[in-house]
Amino acid sequence: MTTGIKRRSFEADKFRKFLVIVDETPEVEAALYYAANRMQRSSGSLVLLYVIVPQEFQHWINVRQQQIEEETAKAKALFRLMRRKLNLAGYENVACEEVIREGAKGEEIRKLIDEDEDIAVLVLGASAEAAGPGPLVSSLAAGSAMGKFPIPITIVPGTLALEDVRSLD
Repeated sequence: MTTGIKRRSFEADKFRKFLVIVDETPEVEAALYYAANRMQRSSGSLVLLYVIVPQEFQHWINVRQQQIEEETAKAKALFRLMRRKLNLAGYENVACEEVIREGAKGEEIRKLIDEDEDIAVLVLGASAEAAGPGPLVSSLAAGSAMGKFPIPITIVPGTLALEDVRSLD
């Protein structure tokens, strides 16, 4: 279901943002390069989102707190790695905003999109594995909610190398 929130990414004082979900899957790199390439050409910025998915069995608050601390450290390390990859690829001038959220991945993605009216496109990398494009692509881009999603979703084949991505635009 759409939110009714008007996207403002093309207004004079706004910047168009592409949202990239950061995790440890190999296909995130193709999505990152694709989004950075587009933003470099259109003077926009990237929003890198890492979602901490709570563990199901958290009997003690200390266990939950430890998981959050460990996942936050992992998220920050992944953000540094992604920024390093962008710099080495020549995208050092592309602005990046880093966001860490806790909850169900799909719900947190949707909440962030609803909260930030400058986010214009969600960029996802599709897995090249025989099992399918991956759970995030399957749930967001192929599920019943797709027809009601508030912004376009760009799905980038996870096998695209940096040179391939540069040749697209």
